Amino acid sequence: MEPLRTGDPSRIGRYRLLRRLGAGGMGVVFLARAPGGAIAAVKAVRSSYADESGFRARFRREVEAARQVRSPWVVPLLDADADAETPWLATSYVPGPSLGEAVDTFGPLSLASARVLGLRLAEALDAVHGAGLVHRDVKPGNILLAPDGPRLIDFGIARAPEATALTSSGVIVGSPGFLSPEQARARGGEIGPPSDVFSLGCVLAFAATGVRPFGGGGAAGMLLRTVYEDPDPAAIPDGLASLLRACLGKDPADRPTLAHLREALGEEAATDSAERSGWLPAQVVRLINDRSAAVLTLGAIEPTQVPAPAAASTVSPEAATLTAVSAPRPPTPTVNRRGFLRLGSTAGVLAAGGGGAWWWSTRPERGAGASPPDATARPDLVVAFHGDLTGARKELGNAQLDGTRLAVEQINAKGRHPFRLKLLPYDDGGDPKRADQLAGRLAKDAAVRAVLGPTTDACFLASEVTYTEAAMPVVSVSVGVDTRSRTIDENQFHHSHAALRVTDPLLAAPCTSYLTHHVDARKVFLVDDRVQGDFSWALCKQTEQALKQGGRGATVTTVAAGKADYTSLAAAVMSARADAVLFTGDAARAAGIASALSTAGFTGTRMATERAFAPRFLTSAGAAATGWVFATSFTDPTARTSARAFTKAYRARYGTGPGWYAAEAFDAVMFLADACTKDGAAVTERGAIARRLPETTYSGITRTVEYEQGYGYNHDAMFLFRATDGAFRYLGQYQEAGVS
Repeated sequence: MEPLRTGDPSRIGRYRLLRRLGAGGMGVVFLARAPGGAIAAVKAVRSSYADESGFRARFRREVEAARQVRSPWVVPLLDADADAETPWLATSYVPGPSLGEAVDTFGPLSLASARVLGLRLAEALDAVHGAGLVHRDVKPGNILLAPDGPRLIDFGIARAPEATALTSSGVIVGSPGFLSPEQARARGGEIGPPSDVFSLGCVLAFAATGVRPFGGGGAAGMLLRTVYEDPDPAAIPDGLASLLRACLGKDPADRPTLAHLREALGEEAATDSAERSGWLPAQVVRLINDRSAAVLTLGAIEPTQVPAPAAASTVSPEAATLTAVSAPRPPTPTVNRRGFLRLGSTAGVLAAGGGGAWWWSTRPERGAGASPPDATARPDLVVAFHGDLTGARKELGNAQLDGTRLAVEQINAKGRHPFRLKLLPYDDGGDPKRADQLAGRLAKDAAVRAVLGPTTDACFLASEVTYTEAAMPVVSVSVGVDTRSRTIDENQFHHSHAALRVTDPLLAAPCTSYLTHHVDARKVFLVDDRVQGDFSWALCKQTEQALKQGGRGATVTTVAAGKADYTSLAAAVMSARADAVLFTGDAARAAGIASALSTAGFTGTRMATERAFAPRFLTSAGAAATGWVFATSFTDPTARTSARAFTKAYRARYGTGPGWYAAEAFDAVMFLADACTKDGAAVTERGAIARRLPETTYSGITRTVEYEQGYGYNHDAMFLFRATDGAFRYLGQYQEAGVS
């Protein structure tokens, strides 16, 4: 539980709010008390969903259906209001941990307990389906544990539209790793009761073994394994093997019915002592008792308010052209008057946290070494910047350091945080060996509370074990490697590292979206440039699968590392009669294929990723660069009203426009500072800061930084640019980019 924040209501409907229980993609959940004294969980829906066309009508229908659910193993719906300014619903509060928390903390359940769990959940789902609902998100986090049995929550209320498709957004209704193949394929019309049976099979396998049937790591990899691969044998316990394998069948028609599951599990559970003498381990029961006692003490406690981000400001209609030159940072852009589309979804509201009185806009100038007036009243919290400042990616590293310095200066000039940040920059030169040595030094330095960086994937991978073993909170801005699939103590690492950039394979989403919805490509030629290693292979594989699921043709051609024959490659594109090309290489090789395609007379769509997004591409390709579209994980702050003050301050300080990832680095510091603050006091212990990272939401100038289970941070913060007249013109967030 967390205190209420400034801006949180004190009441919703007839419920007095006491604490925050958590926040997710659909809204915020509060602990609340009804007039009669009963404790409830009240979920307030985010305004972005409430404003959708048809949302309230769907919400109202689902509330009415949910009222018909009658099961002791489903958390009952107590009240709801679909017509309120902020739609909300209230359910009974269960003080027990989720199944996921219990397994992560205490280990897997016994086979006898897993059978009881499966039996009760099958009964719960039977009641949900009987009310005309399909749960669609049966996962360990949606199952609460109580002494008498499990409780299923979040059963189909206020869910995202079923029509959401992988090929249109890269986001699927449900949680990767526990959803069905038909959900992974985004086939909304096929998602029925058998889909919940598949998810139940995944949950029982995890409960009994602690292993996810289709692995961990990034969402894209889990989706592919769910659709095409058999479950991990380590996730299938012998005592439930035949039943679970049947539940995990790829074809919905082959899965057992809930009635069959209840019969099979009931016969086995009836002979188990867990059914008769308590089904949960003693340590889980003690945890439930402790939490129940904590809730009972809230009666005389008034809600405590803590600062929240500033309210969103109005967005002005404008976009920008980012001119490319060979300089450490992108130069000052020229502004075109065009309709500017705001960002949506978890990528963040465009102006959230970005309006209002930025301190640097009006403050009097001070000397570089001067301290703010309250410097003596606040302790220093030491944060190390770990990046490539002199090596091959020095432009990237220095841009991030510049953005970091502006954020630190803002924090230290204002009294909102109960500490001053002391920034210590360190250079690894882009050398993984130096990065590992540097991580060792910082890990042993007890004064260092957190690390921002590193800049590159290679340096991150070289230092991750050292930082993890030291429980060092690490916030990275430009690391694209899938850190959640690492084999070292995954749970510990998952909490100690906040990767604010999307993982590399997810760049397939903006590529697929553009090819299918903006240009209607029917035959796409995908080029796997082996110079880029796994990045290229994964991007081509994900894009190919998504295109084919959308009924479009796609072929992958591999280009070996070394000298490339661009003329032959262009001839292969023409021979294939492709209407679009996606190239995965760097700027130099992308310029080569661009020139060859132009000479061959290819007039179709040409795409690349941020690996080719560099001034060298424009200068080397010349006129052939025009029209190429690039998918990136960084935005253009000069095109965002929310970052206007930041851009102005950056130019004033450094004499040029913000470098790539500079604004993201600014947000990373502000996010970290919020994670280091709780109840108005400084959080200074490394482990405590690390635990706060996934619990912290920060509305910044580039996006809203927020962790979402199964996806990580900012999973749809991806953007599109187009090469036009020797410049990269920002189109916007990929789902809503202006591409005319």
